[in-house]
Amino acid sequence: MTSTPAPPLPDPLKRTPRRAAIAAWVGSALEYYDFAVYGTAAALVLNKLFFPADAPPAVSVLFAMGTVGVAYVVRPLGALVMGPLADRLGRRFVLMLTLFLIGAATFSIGCLPTYEQAGYLAPTLLVLCRMVQGLSAAGEQASAISMSLEHADEGNRGFIASWTLQGTQFGTLLATIVFIPIVRFLPEPSLDSWGWRVPFWMSAFVVVTAYVIRRKLEEPPGFEEMKNSGVTMTPLVQTLRFHKAAVARVAVASMINTVNMVFTVFSVSFATNGVGLDRSTMLWVPVLVNVVALGAIPVAARIADKVGRKPVFVVGTLGPAIVMYPYLWAITTGNWPLIFVLGILMSGLLYSAANAIWPAFYAEMFPTRVRATGLALGTQIGFALSGGFAPAAATLLSGDDLNGWFGPAAFVSAVCLLSLFAALTAKETAPYTLDQIDDLQVSPQEAEALRESAARATSTVTPATGDRA
Repeated sequence: MTSTPAPPLPDPLKRTPRRAAIAAWVGSALEYYDFAVYGTAAALVLNKLFFPADAPPAVSVLFAMGTVGVAYVVRPLGALVMGPLADRLGRRFVLMLTLFLIGAATFSIGCLPTYEQAGYLAPTLLVLCRMVQGLSAAGEQASAISMSLEHADEGNRGFIASWTLQGTQFGTLLATIVFIPIVRFLPEPSLDSWGWRVPFWMSAFVVVTAYVIRRKLEEPPGFEEMKNSGVTMTPLVQTLRFHKAAVARVAVASMINTVNMVFTVFSVSFATNGVGLDRSTMLWVPVLVNVVALGAIPVAARIADKVGRKPVFVVGTLGPAIVMYPYLWAITTGNWPLIFVLGILMSGLLYSAANAIWPAFYAEMFPTRVRATGLALGTQIGFALSGGFAPAAATLLSGDDLNGWFGPAAFVSAVCLLSLFAALTAKETAPYTLDQIDDLQVSPQEAEALRESAARATSTVTPATGDRA
């Protein structure tokens, strides 16, 4: 009698690009839903609810923009913790941890008392929740990008990694769509008492969806192979010792996020609080922009896989540097068709070129062993400088009446040119495989240090028993 052969064991080193892309997409959607919900709420209602009622309107708006930046300021601290965890314990471990942290913080914001109910305790708790959001988001994005990039087929890395940014666009779109009916149909007292809380509570549904998708996700093959290398040098030490220049390059290039922060946060506040445009109509601008971006991002990523990362990134930095001027000017005129057209051109099309390719572009500046650490540190420093201060800086430059457009536009333009310069100093990595990139980004001195680290680890184990000497 012949026995039925056992089914083959699953291949632990099998790449699953589609599953990794979906897992990255959902997590990024949650992260940026949370950030966009807060940014929209800060521009529309939080300035009235969490700060003294007798403060001048411009001051209250500035305070609200400052709390937007808090989450970005603490992100480098989160990168110091979450990035090395992803490189030591696994990308999936950090993705699950940050999923629940950021979801819990967002839901909690919807439960906070207002300034009228709790005084200064209200903005204090608000800042604490924003800090938790920022600390967890620092590891979420770097781990998701590393996971999707390392699962991707060669020649397709830019496209697969871009799904992380597809998620950010969808999250931002979802947050704005959720706010539109609340702002448009709820009377002011209902909006201020409970209506603004609903979008924060809805993050719970995204958390559950992301958990279901991520719980069966496997680690990338390259990461599994790297874990067995025997090297004992920590990813953080290796990054700070051998990849400081790459971290700095990514940090400066990541300041292109200023375009996004000024567009999604400052321009809404500028249009509604400064110029006096209709709030619900203004919210449709980022909705249509993000719909366009959902289509533009994969197209730009496909192009980058063919022609290279740097040419596409150049378009994504120079374009917004120019178009931000007429966009903010159009807001001061109240010309809605022009506002929509320029907003779609600047953010939906041009900025999407940089947004599509930076996940692969930045991640490929680091070898597998320190990819999440280097990517987290670089991007979060850049996001802290741009996201942490851009809305507040643009608000200050718009003047006491919140009606000046040239200063904020010039600020964005200068940051775009700075990001462009940093990107041009990077190596073009599109033609190489990930294994070749590991060789390309590791210097001879670093390779020797890693060999010595592995040798020291081996020498402390006796051949006979495997016990440590």
